[in-house]
Amino acid sequence: MTGLTEQLETSGMLLIDDLHAFDFVLDAGELRIECMDGRELKRWRFTDAQLAAAHFDDALQAWQISNDTGSHRLVCLSAFSPSDEDDEQE
Repeated sequence: MTGLTEQLETSGMLLIDDLHAFDFVLDAGELRIECMDGRELKRWRFTDAQLAAAHFDDALQAWQISNDTGSHRLVCLSAFSPSDEDDEQE
């Protein structure tokens, strides 16, 4: 199995603590995630060391990752965008 960082590089969407997150950035060894939970904007930040320490839980089929706010469940998903569909038709 590949590491979390490698999976994030090819993911189009994440589930973090059962919330869908389309807005995430993996840049300079840091992962930043934002998503709306009702009217509340939630944000998470994970360092390179925290990404490296993450482990995959086979029973949950999710990555377990911790930061200074606690432990989180992260699932990497593929998502299609309109540009993906246009490329397939050509």
